[in-house]
Amino acid sequence: MSKFQINEKSIQALTQIAQDAGDKILDIYSSDIAIYDKSDSSPLTEADLAAHHHIVDALGVLADLPILSEESSEIPWQERKKWTRYWLVDPLDGTKEFIKKNGEFTVNIALIEYGEPTFGIVHAPVLKKTYVGAKKRGAYVLQEGQKIAIKARPHTQGEAWRVVGSRSHQSPEINKVMDALDGEKDLIAMGSSLKLCLVAAGEAHLYPRVGLTSEWDTAAAHAIALAAGAKVTVLDTNNPFDADAHPLRYNQKESVLNPFFMVSC
Repeated sequence: MSKFQINEKSIQALTQIAQDAGDKILDIYSSDIAIYDKSDSSPLTEADLAAHHHIVDALGVLADLPILSEESSEIPWQERKKWTRYWLVDPLDGTKEFIKKNGEFTVNIALIEYGEPTFGIVHAPVLKKTYVGAKKRGAYVLQEGQKIAIKARPHTQGEAWRVVGSRSHQSPEINKVMDALDGEKDLIAMGSSLKLCLVAAGEAHLYPRVGLTSEWDTAAAHAIALAAGAKVTVLDTNNPFDADAHPLRYNQKESVLNPFFMVSC
């Protein structure tokens, strides 16, 4: 097993890797985008692959650990199920946000240990925000040269519920969750893995996800949410606030699709 450990030095190195990948995306994002189809040689695909190759190469130098990325997802389950520690990467999360040019896309790097995301970094290059979280080390956001600690914030009685939704994906099933909440409710629209980061930063109380996601879509922000004191649990829309809901886990099955889940504090 690799002796790689998360410490101040490795966190700085990982932050630089994510930010450099973001710069490579920005080089393409800032150019004129004429073709949006990810199945061809579009700027989106070019940006995705540029970030992917940079991250994979840099992680390979940093640590002798397996890497699963959206752009290298063909690794067989027979091999993958043996992994106890590995990197889980989404080089460009928020493809629709990239195309719409609203800035709400991210670079995501997570360390998974025995099914649990123990470190995560979510870098939003256009927004110039970098969220970082590590088990037993807490979570913070880097913005305008400042390192600001973040913490998930429970809902208080009489306060309006702030519930994170999606700009790109809407489902009528979210109404079951909203209807189970007492009092006023505000739906906050946000793209990509930044939705989980809003709960981690105390800017929202809940993020119920009732649409399909892959493990690389969520792992980095999941780690940040955990480090900030939030929970990420499997969601049953018929019992959305089940106190016995199981934690969301990774690399436990052949499919890389997540079940529905809830981020809460």
